[in-house]
Amino acid sequence: MYLTREEEKLLEASEQTIAKSMEILIALGKIYDAKKLISIKSAHISGISYQNIGEAGLEWLENLSGKGEANKVKVKVNTTINPAGMDLERWKEMGINESFHDKQLKIIKALERIGAKPVMTCTPYYLEKIYIGDHLAWAESSAVVYANSVVGAATNRESGISAIASGIIGKTPLYGMHIKKNRAPNILIKLKGKTNPSAAGFKIGNILYNEIPLIELERNLSKDELKLMGASMAATGNVPIFHVIGQTPEWNDFDMPREKIEISPEELTDFQCEPDLIALGCPHLSVNELKDVLKILEKEGEVKKTLWLFTSKSLATDNIELIKKLEEYGAKVLNDTCMVVSPASERFECVMVNSGKALTYLPKLRGVKVAFGSIKECIKEAVKT
Repeated sequence: MYLTREEEKLLEASEQTIAKSMEILIALGKIYDAKKLISIKSAHISGISYQNIGEAGLEWLENLSGKGEANKVKVKVNTTINPAGMDLERWKEMGINESFHDKQLKIIKALERIGAKPVMTCTPYYLEKIYIGDHLAWAESSAVVYANSVVGAATNRESGISAIASGIIGKTPLYGMHIKKNRAPNILIKLKGKTNPSAAGFKIGNILYNEIPLIELERNLSKDELKLMGASMAATGNVPIFHVIGQTPEWNDFDMPREKIEISPEELTDFQCEPDLIALGCPHLSVNELKDVLKILEKEGEVKKTLWLFTSKSLATDNIELIKKLEEYGAKVLNDTCMVVSPASERFECVMVNSGKALTYLPKLRGVKVAFGSIKECIKEAVKT
C-alpha cells in the first residue's frame, strides 16, 4: 500500500498510540488490497458498553489513553461514540448496579482522554451534518448503512478499534464503500403492498448477505422509515448500502440488476409474546419519531406498562418540552443507551420493539423474548391495562 512521506513518519512516531494506529490501518488496508489511505471527515466508535467489551476491552482502552494521565495523542477529526450500557444520569432507575456504572464511566473517560465526544448515540448523523461524497470511518452498523444509503456518504463498517485508529490518524484505507463501483446494486427487490419498512428490512436481510439491493416500493418512505429499514438489513444481512428507486441519492447511478425478488406483506416475519417492556429507539429515536409517539399517546391515553424511549442526550436536551410531555403520559425517556446494549433489558421476559435490529439482537445479546410491531402498535400495547 502506498504511503506518503508524512504517513511513513506517523508509522515511525515515538508516540506508540499513533504508530499502533497506523499499523492497524495498514494491516486493514492490506487485507482488502487498498492502494492508499484517504482523509475522513469523522469517525464513530462502536462497542463501548461494558456489557459488550468487558474487563479486557476496558483495560485496552485505558492503556491506549494513559489510564488517567494527560494523554498527548488526540483524535484529528470529529469522533463520536455509540450508546453505553446505561443512561449516565438515570442508571439507578434502569436497575444498573454501581460496579457496572463505575466501569462504564471508566470506558467513557478513556475515550474522552483521546478527544472523542461523549455523545453516546447510534445516530450521529442527527448531531453532525454529513453530505454526499463525504468519507467517514463509522463502526455502528445502522449508522453505516444510513450514511451510505440515505445520505450518499461513504464508510465501511469499521470495528471499534479501526474506528479509533482512523480518528487518531484522520484517515482510512481506500476500499469497499469508498470506491464507487463497489456501491452498485446486484439484486432488485420488489416490495408489494403497504408494508412495515422495519419488517421489510428484517426479511430482506435474512434473504441477502453482504448483497446490495435496489428496492422498488409502492410508496415513498420518510427518512425515519429508511433508517429503520436499513438498520434491519444491516443487522440480519450485513448489508452495507441499499438503494430505493426514486428516493436515495445514488439509485440511478448504476445499471439495473438482472436478478429480481418479490416480497409481499404476508411473507414478512412477525414475532409475538406477551411484553412486560415496550422499548423504542434502536436506532435512537428522532425528534419526529418522538413527536409521533406523543401524538399516539394523546389519542390513546396514559402508559400502563413499562415504556422506554431511547434517544441521544443532545437531542433530548434540545427538546425539553417534548420530553416532559412524553413523561407526563408515563413514558420514560432514556439517553446515551438502548435496550440492546444495556443489561437492564435482561430484567424483563418479553420486550416489544418496532425495530428489526432489536428483534435480531435482543434474543442473542440479552437473552429475552421479543414481540414486534409498528410504533403505533407498540404504544397501543403500552397503554393496555
